Amino acid sequence: MKIGFIGLGNMGAPMAANLAAAGHQVTGFDTAAPAPAGVTLAASATKAVSGADVVFTMLPNGQILRDVADQIIPAMQQGAVLCDCSTVDVDSARAVAQAARAAGLGALDAPVSGGTGGAQAGTLTFMVGGAEADFATVQPLFAVMGQKAVHCGDSGAGQAAKICNNMILGVTMIATCEAFALADKLGLDRQKMFDVVSTSSGYSWSMNAYCPAPGVGPVSPADNGYKPGFAAELMLKDLGLSQQAAESVGAQTPMGALAHQQYDDFVTREDGRGQDFSAMLPRFTARNG
Repeated sequence: MKIGFIGLGNMGAPMAANLAAAGHQVTGFDTAAPAPAGVTLAASATKAVSGADVVFTMLPNGQILRDVADQIIPAMQQGAVLCDCSTVDVDSARAVAQAARAAGLGALDAPVSGGTGGAQAGTLTFMVGGAEADFATVQPLFAVMGQKAVHCGDSGAGQAAKICNNMILGVTMIATCEAFALADKLGLDRQKMFDVVSTSSGYSWSMNAYCPAPGVGPVSPADNGYKPGFAAELMLKDLGLSQQAAESVGAQTPMGALAHQQYDDFVTREDGRGQDFSAMLPRFTARNG
């Protein structure tokens, strides 16, 4: 396919490179980032999408997505599909989809899970909202960039799934870090703690696949000085989206709200910015009381 890709940062660049490596003609645009291998860099976003069958966007927030969509939708050819892979608020996802459909385009919101490692390895999971026909069009491209793509429902459903998933992730990572810190103070060896919890009722992705304790379990950012695989400030952003969504529909999410508060303190008042979200562990082990 002929593909346009807007947003060539830490996630977008390897995704676009994987599409190009699979033989697709990929034209990209970013205000600052260089062109990934195999990707032709356009002089503007509108030139990047001209004549494309599918256009991907990977952008920082909902307002930037809306602004970029206003620019590129008029420049896209009829029948093309606009597929946003950013993590944004549900209202922005639905507004962009509505504008795309009004212009004769297909539209999908398809946020991802898997971090930069998954983007580079082509093992992302896509949570997709939009029409079945548009999902079918883009499905072969999801298969290049990821290991799984789930059609979650109508426009906005992909963002809803991502927000709920990451609220669980934020809460469970805090609980996992608290448990390790408590185990330390109780004199329990971290490896023994992992051996028990990873095979019993405390099992979770945060423990088993992304253990926050260095030298325990599979290799994770904890083994690399907590250099981000998924930065704490991105978790703060996603938890903020979860609370915004909860407020908009009148849902009670007390644990999500508390996790948001904890990450807000960690990122904005402490030293969490630029660290992996699992760096909550040294934060808790350093505390008494």
